[in-house]
Amino acid sequence: MAPGVRLVQKVSSTRAFARIAPHVVPAMDRTVHRLTRGRVLLSAQMLPGVVLTVPGARSGQLRTTPLACMPEKGRGSGSGDGHGSGEGGGSWILVGSNFGRAGHPAWTANLLAHPDGAVISWKGHDIPVRARLLTGDERAVVWEAALKFWPPYAAYQARIDREIRLFRLERRDGQA
Repeated sequence: MAPGVRLVQKVSSTRAFARIAPHVVPAMDRTVHRLTRGRVLLSAQMLPGVVLTVPGARSGQLRTTPLACMPEKGRGSGSGDGHGSGEGGGSWILVGSNFGRAGHPAWTANLLAHPDGAVISWKGHDIPVRARLLTGDERAVVWEAALKFWPPYAAYQARIDREIRLFRLERRDGQA
C-alpha cells in the first residue's frame, strides 16, 4: 500500500475528520461532478465513488449524494459491456458510516424507503439500481470485505453505538 494511502486512512479515522469531512467532501464532489458532466469525483481518487440519486424518505424530492462505494466483481445483472460496471457484474456496496458520527446518514433512510427508486452515476453513466439492506451472515461477510477495502471503517464503528448499515446496489432488471 502506498504511504499516501496510509496517511489518508489515518487522517480519515480521526474525530476531527468526522466533524469536517461531511461538510467539505460532498460539496467538493458535487461541484466537480457537475462541472465534469459526471466523469470525475474528487474523492474517487482515493476510493471508488458513485453519485446516488434517490427520492427523499419523507419529502419524495430527489436527493443527490456523492458516496464512496465498493464495486463487486461478477455480481448482479450487468451486461458486461463496460457501461456502468467498470469492475464486473454491476453491483456496488454502500457503507452508511457517516464518517463515524452517531446517526445514520439520511441517504440510508432514503434507500430503505425507496429501494427501487435509486439511480447511481458511475464513471459518467447513469444506472438505475435496486438497493437492499444487508443483514445477518451476508452482512458479516460484506463487512469483513469492507474492512479490508477501507480499514478506517473499523474506527468509525468502534466510536458509535449503532450498527453501520450496508447496502448492495444491483442494476435493475432489463438495464444494460
